[in-house]
Amino acid sequence: MPTLPDQVERRVERFREQRWVLDNIIRTVGVTWGQGDMDFALFPCGIGALGDFLRVEHNVKKYNDIAREYAAAGRRRQEAAEDLERQGYTVAARESFYIASVLYGQAQWPIADHTRQNYELEKRKNHCYARYAAHADHIVRQAEIPYQGKALPGWLHLPPTYQPGQKVPCVITVGGMDSTKEICVALHGDQLLSRGIAVFLFDGPGQYSSALREIFVTEAGFYDAGRAIFDWLGRQEEIDTEQIAVRGVSMGALWASQISTVIPTTKACAIAYPSYEQGEDTAFQMNSPTFKLRFMFMSGYDDEAQFDTFIQKITADGLGASVTCPYLVCCGEDDDWSSIESTFAVLNEVTTPKELLLYQAEGHTLHSRGSSHLGPNEFMYMADWINDRFQGKPMESQFSVVDATGRVHRQPWGEHRDYEYGLPEFV
Repeated sequence: MPTLPDQVERRVERFREQRWVLDNIIRTVGVTWGQGDMDFALFPCGIGALGDFLRVEHNVKKYNDIAREYAAAGRRRQEAAEDLERQGYTVAARESFYIASVLYGQAQWPIADHTRQNYELEKRKNHCYARYAAHADHIVRQAEIPYQGKALPGWLHLPPTYQPGQKVPCVITVGGMDSTKEICVALHGDQLLSRGIAVFLFDGPGQYSSALREIFVTEAGFYDAGRAIFDWLGRQEEIDTEQIAVRGVSMGALWASQISTVIPTTKACAIAYPSYEQGEDTAFQMNSPTFKLRFMFMSGYDDEAQFDTFIQKITADGLGASVTCPYLVCCGEDDDWSSIESTFAVLNEVTTPKELLLYQAEGHTLHSRGSSHLGPNEFMYMADWINDRFQGKPMESQFSVVDATGRVHRQPWGEHRDYEYGLPEFV
């Protein structure tokens, strides 16, 4: 069963030319050939989902297998969840509903088109997440954010410690081009919820559910989305709108930064795996051709030449200078998705207190070398850093390098800093 119609597969020249290479790489390396997609979907599910993901990993031998195998795993989990729910085991049911939702979202990833299969997976994903929310150990509220005559879908999670009458700080979370909103709050021990902080997660323009609603990526789309989200949060009596932070991942680095500039009460913006490069040349020309194919779908283009003109307008130029809150970036030194120079360029523009936490020898999504294995976990670091900003703890601008043993070496940022190729070994 092909994942995509033939005319969709032919949209991107590199995808068409390298399809046979792609299938052979997947057969050799496995489903995580791109950037650890399985890992970042498994982590929020917890160890209880390991078997589901290992089965997918074992069964995927080519690109067309990905949607099929993730969908089968999701269906199995959904059936288990529904059986547990009928028996009254709501705690176990909610865990399986959550995992099923994530698996269905992963099945959507390779489907860069408005196919019947994509809509069916979307329906199942939303149903399972809603059942998880109904049985969750904390308040989970569905959101439909008015946006240009349509609506952006989202979920608000209140911390388990929330008490009626309280107002709590909130972090708006922006995923990357490959991450569904459903993986942005962990099933167990979420770093932000555990610190008494609410989390708002959503699919912005071009992301999963929004793309299926034909809400596509535009130059200003996330600015408008940020304003609409802030208005909606202002109507939630539990949220302290004077205590807002924004967190972004991968291409969400650009989008989260944009959102932070239009919310007047933003206290912090924290980024992991930044992607600031104009035109995304590294991502779309030097990485797997699947990424460009997907982003064309996200932006509503079926003509590659027209898309190539459009994507040049997606840029971080001048964005750093617009940031008005403390700013944190966590990234790998050898990022294979976005040039390290573009990260330094944005940070040099930022005039507020800032920090770059740079992991030696790491790639885009970390978790492959000693610096990230032994050093600070980026999401835990971000959660503590954001919490410090909510509490008004002062900070100085600094350049922090995590070496191969996990030790962090800090230096003042100074007026201007360039990347020094082949950073010296710290001892």
